[in-house]
Amino acid sequence: MKALRRPVLPCTGWLCAALGVFGIVMPLFPTTPFLLAAIWAFSRSSPEMAQKIRSHRHAGKYVRDWEDHGIIPTGAKVIAVVMMTAMFGYLHFVAEAPAWVEIGAALAMGATAGFILSRPGRRAS
Repeated sequence: MKALRRPVLPCTGWLCAALGVFGIVMPLFPTTPFLLAAIWAFSRSSPEMAQKIRSHRHAGKYVRDWEDHGIIPTGAKVIAVVMMTAMFGYLHFVAEAPAWVEIGAALAMGATAGFILSRPGRRAS
């Protein structure tokens, strides 16, 4: 198992970091979740890379806020919930998906929205 971990974790870290960078320039593509996954992989394979992401001048603040305090900025919460609602609306009104798909999507999106909204939006004073 350890032999498999050695190449998989750094590759996962680099893939997630690349997807995170892609998310910076691509509208509606998430950045922070991929950077958090990259930090997770790098912290087990290359702590120096994990620290580089944490100290990045643009994305580092959001990553540190999440890791250190569990903070999701209020603006990000609004965008996430609005996008999930819009995607569910598309699924229901346009895509004509089967009922089981709609129910599954509603449950997953509802649970995700509940988690996002339960996180603090800023640091406690």
